[in-house]
Amino acid sequence: MSVLTVVLFTICLVLIGGLAVAAVAGKLARLDGATYPAACLRAAAAFAAFLTLAAAVTAALAAVLS
Repeated sequence: MSVLTVVLFTICLVLIGGLAVAAVAGKLARLDGATYPAACLRAAAAFAAFLTLAAAVTAALAAVLS
């Protein structure tokens, strides 16, 4: 398996995980009684937090493995 394949597969998995987190956060916000715009903002914040966490873990692993 080439390095490019592994990188693309990992990027896809991170994006799918981020979308799942955002969907759950939006649904929980709606169940809590938030309006649609507020739920979208909470979902976007959860997606951004997930991507930030993924970037931090990637940076930490890169520092340890190099």
